[in-house]
Amino acid sequence: MAANLKGRHFLKLVDFSSEEIKDLLTLSAALKANKRAGVRGKALEGTNIALIFEKPSTRTRCAFVVACVDEGAHPEYLGKGDIQLGKKETVADTARVLGRFFDGIEFRGFSHQTVETLAEYAGVPVWNGLTDKWHPTQILADLLTVQEAFGRLEGLSLAYVGDGRNNMANSLMVGCAKMGMDVRIVAPPSLHPEAELVQMVEGLASETGGKVTVTADAEEGVKGAHVVYTDVWASMGEEAQIADRIATLGPYRVTTQMMEMTGRRDAIFLHCLPAFHNLETDVAREYPEIREVEDEVFEGRWSRVFDQAENRMHTIKAVMVATLGH
Repeated sequence: MAANLKGRHFLKLVDFSSEEIKDLLTLSAALKANKRAGVRGKALEGTNIALIFEKPSTRTRCAFVVACVDEGAHPEYLGKGDIQLGKKETVADTARVLGRFFDGIEFRGFSHQTVETLAEYAGVPVWNGLTDKWHPTQILADLLTVQEAFGRLEGLSLAYVGDGRNNMANSLMVGCAKMGMDVRIVAPPSLHPEAELVQMVEGLASETGGKVTVTADAEEGVKGAHVVYTDVWASMGEEAQIADRIATLGPYRVTTQMMEMTGRRDAIFLHCLPAFHNLETDVAREYPEIREVEDEVFEGRWSRVFDQAENRMHTIKAVMVATLGH
């Protein structure tokens, strides 16, 4: 890697230059090739990694655990019932304790301030596995998946369709702008991203040749897009808003017709998962209209969602190796 990221935290992509992100993607691709070739790494040998989870996870937890083991580290899972974080002990005190035991700390939870406080006090690299504001490890996996599909990132168009003010929309705007991409947030006006954030991202895009658009017009928003991306309509902790979101976001469901609206035969579909694409989950059976993507798209020729899911592991491995590895 050209950039030296040793000792750095990984809390949000705003903190990283375009070149540093490109270097992380290059390292991710190399580590992925090594794993496919059966080559085991030793970059994290002898290290102990704390994995703090306030929110449950499939991809984030498994990606961190497998990435640790692949590179010789010992991962320790700490659920919200396992430690006193924010209950009987302040986040700052927990950080200072864990920093004495562990070489790196991952946090996945609710408030972004929690991961910022961990980073301030731990004395070791801290990585954001998801907060209410940002999801940077997911974006690295997304960018790697798009790069694998098209051979480049600069100049490509990505349309994020759905809830435009959640952590995924925030993070995609930043990540795509830093890579010189044309990013569109396609959402109803009530779910548009914060104006201050859009203004900041427009500044980033002006430096890279990228572009940022926020629109309520789904047809115009996806026209010419290389990538159509969506997420669940009600994030974890927002279950009480499901009925309202169905009414608001129904016109923004990703359908085969929407994919055809791109006008591109090579367009791909991405989703950070989990996805309500059929009626085979408890939530979808209770709320059949909650499906943010048709099964025909999710299982169809456009879908790269499982490549994307796998790439969580390779990109998370790259983040740990770059910031902590030998």
